[in-house]
Amino acid sequence: MSTKQDNWILEERNRRTIYPKAFLGCQGTWSGCIVRGAQVCLAVSLRCVWYIGALGARVICDNIPGLVNKQRQLCQKHPDLMQSISDGAKEWIKECQHQFRQQRWNCSTMDRDHTVFGRVILRSSQEAAFVYAISSAGVVYAITRACSQGELKICSCDSHKRGLGSDNNGEFEWGGCSDNINFGIKFAKAFVDAREKMVKDARALMNLHNNRCGRMAVKRFMKLKCKCHGVSGSCSLRTCWLAMSDFRLTGDYLHKKYNNAIEVTMNQDGTGFMVADKDFKGSTKNELVYVESSPDYCIKDPKTGTLGTDGRECNKFSRGLDGCEVMCCGRGYDTMPVKRVTSCDCKFKWCCSVECKVCEDVVDVHICKPSMRPEQKLSRRPGQISARLTQ
Repeated sequence: MSTKQDNWILEERNRRTIYPKAFLGCQGTWSGCIVRGAQVCLAVSLRCVWYIGALGARVICDNIPGLVNKQRQLCQKHPDLMQSISDGAKEWIKECQHQFRQQRWNCSTMDRDHTVFGRVILRSSQEAAFVYAISSAGVVYAITRACSQGELKICSCDSHKRGLGSDNNGEFEWGGCSDNINFGIKFAKAFVDAREKMVKDARALMNLHNNRCGRMAVKRFMKLKCKCHGVSGSCSLRTCWLAMSDFRLTGDYLHKKYNNAIEVTMNQDGTGFMVADKDFKGSTKNELVYVESSPDYCIKDPKTGTLGTDGRECNKFSRGLDGCEVMCCGRGYDTMPVKRVTSCDCKFKWCCSVECKVCEDVVDVHICKPSMRPEQKLSRRPGQISARLTQ
């Protein structure tokens, strides 16, 4: 690093007031990763990771808003793990949007908003419970994968998987590279939970609980992979290793938990939860929990951060959550023809490619009508019903 850069860094560490434009953008992105000031850096860009390498971990980590001391220490000590978290953030946000693509709240991210998802996530709702669980799972998944791929100095494959093992098909020998899921869980817990442990309120307890559910969800879908050895693949000897399943399984599992999330309240001594439903007889250990009811996602409300469902595409023929009646909250929908380009008449060509024609189809797309403004509601005649486009 040049002397000029060294001098700039020294000035920065002393004053922390003058930043290059690019670093300001990096700082803004990192701060956007802090949900309620308590969640892991969720959407950190690779540009920020480059600055860690170019300017030094201490300079960057000291200037990330929202991190508590333990998180800063981990950031400075393991800057390469921050890049793994960055990669994982893209994956779990994408998974969140996939899981909620057909619901009124669709896990929309907010540009230039310090909370990533806007004010919606500040409420201790079922949606917040899912976000904390899936993000915690995403950190575990990304770090564990990076360990197995040799991208991190601090960890590698799981060294405990050695010697003989057995399953329903008989004995096998541990080999290959088993995913080091325990390290991923350990680091994710240390980093993600650090701020929550500094506060003793219902939201902190809720976050800690849902973070743990997310971490355990990844471990739940670890699977045994084996390779056969022997004459003509007789499988007289097997070498096996443990591997993570596709992250989609974790997303599907947590979405089911979201649908059955349990409302809780803080107990009197502030050390745990009480289920709001007095008739509940089960355990909350492996369930997502929430404290507050969800806001109305039908309308756009700056106070709650909801975006409404105006302009959302719906399924005219469905009676589920993606159906126009539910998605549009009874406002009706418009139908418009849309031209879509697809591949068609695909044929296999020896060897070894597939050739397709490009086809254009015009399909009807159904779009939720906008919400009525207050002045529109006042001007409506008694008994007037909002018109719905007839087919």
